[in-house]
Amino acid sequence: MRNHKETSEPSLTAADLFAGAGGLSVGFHRAGFESLFFNEMDERAGATFSRNFPAATPFVGPVEELDAGRVRDESALGGGALDVMVGGPPCQGFSINAPIRSDSDARNHLFRHFIRIALEGVRPKFVVIENVPGLASLGSGETLRSVVAAFGRAGYRVAFRILNAAHYGAPQERWRLFFLGTRLPGVELSFPEPTHYSFQRPNFTGGREHIFRHAVGGSQDGLFDEPLATPTTVGEAISDLPPISSGGGEPEMEYAREAESAYQAEMRSGSEKIYNHESAGVSAVNLERMKHVAPGGSWRDIPFELLPKGMQRARRSDHTRRYGRLHPDHLSPTVMTKCDPHWGTVFHYEQDRIISVRETARIQSFPDWFQFTGSKADQYRQVGNAVPPMLAQALAEHIKGLLATMRGRKHKRGRCVLSSTAAP
Repeated sequence: MRNHKETSEPSLTAADLFAGAGGLSVGFHRAGFESLFFNEMDERAGATFSRNFPAATPFVGPVEELDAGRVRDESALGGGALDVMVGGPPCQGFSINAPIRSDSDARNHLFRHFIRIALEGVRPKFVVIENVPGLASLGSGETLRSVVAAFGRAGYRVAFRILNAAHYGAPQERWRLFFLGTRLPGVELSFPEPTHYSFQRPNFTGGREHIFRHAVGGSQDGLFDEPLATPTTVGEAISDLPPISSGGGEPEMEYAREAESAYQAEMRSGSEKIYNHESAGVSAVNLERMKHVAPGGSWRDIPFELLPKGMQRARRSDHTRRYGRLHPDHLSPTVMTKCDPHWGTVFHYEQDRIISVRETARIQSFPDWFQFTGSKADQYRQVGNAVPPMLAQALAEHIKGLLATMRGRKHKRGRCVLSSTAAP
């Protein structure tokens, strides 16, 4: 059961479609939104969501079978108005890592069910959809335009932006495309300004026109009243977690030392213990390989005779992150759904093991009170599929500001009406 006392009683409401384990909902919760219901097809991810948000009504199953009438009948939404509906439709068909990127992939049209449920009666004031940056270039931008047009036909004005989790304080370079829409008149759609800078330059189409360019490449001193903060490093994220062996760890542990950074203190807030600090085991040959990899290094550090046969034929410029070891003073590359050294940077920076589920969750900016369920493979996948909560919280706080602005305008208009009619 969750134990997170840092939030006050929420006064705003949210719901999550294609919810996964709940990364978006964690961010919105931390901003003061109450999660009323969620939809997720994967029962194991749905179980994790329900463990952490037991008051949210679960609708576990295909989104195609969900309708707004059932949502209103079975959840706390009832006949009320929903402030925000968020969601991350499966992105495999859009990803630059997909073998074939095609608009005909059925997974690329699941967002239309998001719109359908909104139109059937949920009618949230704001909608937020996230996806991979590759969507922006699919079909020479035609897919992007079709998403915007579909929301427009549903009565929602939509803006989009590619955001990097590192620019909002997460210790990870992770670019995601976000759509923000509203049915409220008079709202000027915008996105939260970055608070941190990073050095990774986007390697996808649209990497200049759709991002906050000033947050890439340095603090940009002199351009702002308050320069952007330095990136949160891997060491600042996980150095306080107890040492464990390869394949070791425990599902529940005590804190062995004090927090060593502001980020660690924030992640600990509301939790009395460490959960899911367990590492996947690796083969003997991978244990031998990782001993040769320095912090920040990769497969290039491994003696040729120890490399997998396929990688012995690789060019030195290829597979840059395979068999990588994290560096404590740098940002992490994007957390993946498999903690497999053959596919990325998963070695701990000073311990000869793969990083634990909790360490990947810290890098994703999940607070320590959030508990993952299922097998270790399930847990790694749930973490890797999630939207970083710290990025989601930045969006949630921004939407709160937009809602407050609208309430202020209504209040001012109401006072004007009273003053003009109260006396002759």
